[in-house]
Amino acid sequence: MPEKADLPGKICVVCRRPFHWRKKWRRVWQDVKYCSERCRRSRGNIFGEKIRSDKIIRESILEQ
Repeated sequence: MPEKADLPGKICVVCRRPFHWRKKWRRVWQDVKYCSERCRRSRGNIFGEKIRSDKIIRESILEQ
C-alpha cells in the first residue's frame, strides 16, 4: 500500500487545506473539490462570508 505522501493531493476550495486521494474517490477524483462533507455543505461561505470572485479579490488587492 502506498504511503500517504505518495498519493495525489489537492487543495480544498473552501478551507484551502491540502487533502489526499481516498479510495472512495477513485472513480471521481477529477471532480473532487472539497476535503470533507462539511466543506461541501458550506461551499458558498468562507467563515460566514460569501466567496467573492477572483476578479473582485484581485481588484481589492491592487487598490491597496
